[in-house]
Amino acid sequence: MAVTRAAGVFSKFATGKHPLLSAHKHISFEYKDDVAVIRFNDPTSKVNKQSLQLHELADVLGDIWLYRSSKSVVLISGKLTGLLTAPADSNMLQSCTTSEEVASLCEEAQKLFKRIEQSRVPIVAAIHGSCLSRGLELATACHYRIATKSKETVLGTPEVMLGLLPGAGGTQRLPKMVGLLGAFDMLLSGKNITADEAKKMGLVDQLVDPLGPGLKSPEERTMEYLEEVAVGVANDLANKKIPLTREKSFRLKLWDAVTGLGPVRKIIYSTVTKRVQKQTKNLYPAPFQIIECVKTGIEHGSNAGYLAEAQSFGKLVMTSESKALIGLHNGRLLCKKNRFGPPEKEVKKLAILGAGLMGAGIAQVSVDKGLTSILKDTTEDAISKGYEKVHKSFDTKVKKKAMISFERDAIMSNLSIQTDYSGFESADMVIEAVFEDLNIKHKVLKEVEAVSCKSGKGFFLYGKTKSVNPEVEEILKNHQVTAPSAISSEYDMQYRLLSRCINESLMCLQEGIIQSPLEGDIGAVFGYGFPPMHGGPFRFVDTFGAERLVSLMKRFEDVYGNQFTPCQLLLDHTKDPSKRFYQSSPSLLQY
Repeated sequence: MAVTRAAGVFSKFATGKHPLLSAHKHISFEYKDDVAVIRFNDPTSKVNKQSLQLHELADVLGDIWLYRSSKSVVLISGKLTGLLTAPADSNMLQSCTTSEEVASLCEEAQKLFKRIEQSRVPIVAAIHGSCLSRGLELATACHYRIATKSKETVLGTPEVMLGLLPGAGGTQRLPKMVGLLGAFDMLLSGKNITADEAKKMGLVDQLVDPLGPGLKSPEERTMEYLEEVAVGVANDLANKKIPLTREKSFRLKLWDAVTGLGPVRKIIYSTVTKRVQKQTKNLYPAPFQIIECVKTGIEHGSNAGYLAEAQSFGKLVMTSESKALIGLHNGRLLCKKNRFGPPEKEVKKLAILGAGLMGAGIAQVSVDKGLTSILKDTTEDAISKGYEKVHKSFDTKVKKKAMISFERDAIMSNLSIQTDYSGFESADMVIEAVFEDLNIKHKVLKEVEAVSCKSGKGFFLYGKTKSVNPEVEEILKNHQVTAPSAISSEYDMQYRLLSRCINESLMCLQEGIIQSPLEGDIGAVFGYGFPPMHGGPFRFVDTFGAERLVSLMKRFEDVYGNQFTPCQLLLDHTKDPSKRFYQSSPSLLQY
């Protein structure tokens, strides 16, 4: 009787009719050659996030472990892109009111990934496309990782750029896999690495070449081939043809030996901390928490490290810096939707004055976007050096196999270098990037005025004749007041600058120039350099307090006059303390 029941259970698994499996909406499941192939496929999103997918994964793996229905497992995307990409589930974070609640969510994910790591059934992660954040943490918990050598395949831990840290074991597993320095580089920079780089680091075990077009699209053929290879590897792991524990490269062995020395690790911790302090000015807490979590895991053991990681993640989610950075990140995604329609005049040809570091950098970005670009400087030597800088940047990509030499040469064909102004008359835009010398700038602008077409208002008004713009004269006159000592502290100077920026931003919303606070914050941070950790002028008002800001502006108004008069929208927010520009939780990725 027991044998009959067992046979019935296994037949349901084999046909995919087991009630637990059929109820899943975010992952699919089938057997191939005694290998359980689990596919992530969020029907509500173009990319696979986490939330319900991880809960369903836990259910499926629990059944596999319970019934021993499979010798090995493959985790792969059901989409034409990577595994999981989101660092945290926004709706789950919104429901949390304390750091302890957030920490408990991290501990749940940590427990699942620990079970995967300790599974007697070998688990293979097959990666094509983005494998970021929680997706990379899941992959590192698996016993084997296969990735395609596609341009789209990148791995990374971008949480630090959102004011967070990897909360499901990333700070504990990465140092063991890629070494202490390699882990710090990934965790603290948030940069993406290619599949080739990941293989060299020891983060990926095997690479698969992407396939070209056939009866199906290249993406579909590549995913099918990747799955086929992964199933073969999973079988080999189950049959012990491939060892579960693989030998590290000589370089990693050497680094492990060196960083195994306590005094060496202390030097590394100190050096990395000083570098972070210099880069962040102590304004962002996440990098320091990452260092502490890594240090705790290495010095006091994994259990202490996992606990520190979960608690730190919980605390960071509640910080104003994290809320601001998450808001900016998702705001950029929303603002990519162009509501203005096509530009009145498309820029196809660009002229750049100055072939130095900035000019060459602008030229590099421009030609990469397909714009015909002129790079001008005063000497042959200067323009040659500028050209070499641009060429070197693309040549580096060729060496890293991020592009082929033909692509580099095609891009570089968009760039011409010269010492005269020929062609400037047909340029759609001229960008000045000459040496920071006012006399040189005056000379260059005077020269380019003679050959370029005029765009309208600036310091001068252009018609049949050129005249000084009276609005500019008025602005200059309004800035001739010397500040009294009562409002001349460093704090006052900062807020004189800041309050004007904020007031103007709010006036833009008040007058309908921008459509939402989100547009204003994105424009301020990425347009003129508003501090990112404050999230933009509108989020700053929510955090700092409208009444407090107006009080400061009234002090400045008494000295400088109406240029510091708060706009009506700001005054409206002082009348009702509950009034906010962002009504939902700032930790949420919504507006």
